[in-house]
Order: sequence, then structure tokens, then C-alpha cells
Amino acid sequence: MKYTVITGASSGIGYETALAFASRGKNLILVARRKEQLEELQSKIARIHPNVEVVIQTADLSVIENTYTLYESLQGYPIETWINNAGFGNFASVAEQDLNKITTMLHLNIEALTILSSLFVRDYSTIEGTQLINVSSGGGYTIVGNAVTYCATKFYVSAFTEGLSHELKSQGAPMQAKVLAPAATETEFAKRAFDVTDFEYHGVVRKFHTAKEMAGFMLDLYDSNHVVGLVNGLTYEFELRDAVFNHVESTR
Repeated sequence: MKYTVITGASSGIGYETALAFASRGKNLILVARRKEQLEELQSKIARIHPNVEVVIQTADLSVIENTYTLYESLQGYPIETWINNAGFGNFASVAEQDLNKITTMLHLNIEALTILSSLFVRDYSTIEGTQLINVSSGGGYTIVGNAVTYCATKFYVSAFTEGLSHELKSQGAPMQAKVLAPAATETEFAKRAFDVTDFEYHGVVRKFHTAKEMAGFMLDLYDSNHVVGLVNGLTYEFELRDAVFNHVESTR
């Protein structure tokens, strides 16, 4: 009885990733703030895949204490894969951005991801077959105008995860650390990033993927031995790549 943990599972990429992993017979631990949406997803998976166990945990991971509480609550579950998908974006100039929102974004996109990744690696890096997948963004490899701070958080995710991958390999650890970098995807992302109640991708965004397509890319990355799964920002084709950033081994 091994489990796949997915944060930010109540909608979008996390939601579809849960369905994709359930189709593989993977038992799930689904984490998000919204209990009702998690319960609906739990019921849906139970109907489609009755042999899959689904555990739900409600947590606001932008409150850093909750990251430790969440991890401690899962000590009784043997975990095979941990997917840090929770996060959100922001579109505004640096001078005009809402700093309360930005602070919350920094807590969630960077701090929570770092803490949960570190705890998982500490406990599971020596166990064969384990994977850590952190969701970054195309904006974690290319700075997008009017989204500088958001992109900076995702550059952190990309660099942290790629660096961790190098570290695990240098230690001979069997765990794999990987980063998924989507481009525009039809989810709730735009509504929160623009602080609007509704957003229609069709006719507004030139190219985008559906969340279900992105979950398929997640499985492609999971099945591979590559470090990075990146959506090409020009062609919107999905590419599996080795680490993108330059890396220098420590001389100490």
C-alpha cells in the first residue's frame, strides 16, 4: 500500500493528475484548502476506480506551520511519489503588486514547497522507486513581462528541483527529483493571477493546454528518467529534457 501525494488537488492540474494516477491504480493522498471539492474528487475516483484508496487532507499550505502539520499527519502512510502542485500566480508590475498577495504567494510557491520537499527527501531518498515532482512553469525558465515576481518564484522551484536532482544523483540515492514546467493551461490560475471572478481562455489566450493534457505530460515525466518536463513556449510541444540550468559540483 504505497501512496502518491498531490497538493493543490482540488482543481486544475492537481485534479486531473489525481485522476491520471488513479487510472494507474495508485493510491492517493489529496491535499487542498477546499474540502468540498476534495470530497467530490474522492467520490468520483471511488466510482471509476473502486480499488484505489483516496485519502483527503485539507490544509492551507501558505501558512507554513500547516506544512509541518500535514507532513506529520502522513507518517503512517508509505509514500512513493510526492507532487508539489499547489501554487498560484500574479500579474502586476513590481511597483503596483499587492504585497499581501505576494507574501502569501512566496509562502506557498517557495517556502511550503521547500519544506515539504526537504522532509520527503529526508525520509525517502534511499527508497527505490520514489519520486518528487515539483510543478514550476514556463515562467520558471523565461521571465514573463508583468509577472516578474511570480516568475521569480518559479525560477526558484526549477533551480531548487534541478539542484536537488544533481544532489541525489551525486549521493547515489535512488529517488528521482523532477520538475514539470507548464505553459498556459486552462485552469483557475488566470482568475487568481488577475484577481477576477471569471476568465475565458478561448479567444483570449492564443495557445494553451487543458489540465487533462497537462496531467498526461505529468505521467510522461513520471515514466521517464528525465529531470525536466517543459512545454515549449513557442510551439507548445512538450519536451522531456535533462537539467536545463548550469550546475557546478561543490569543491568542498
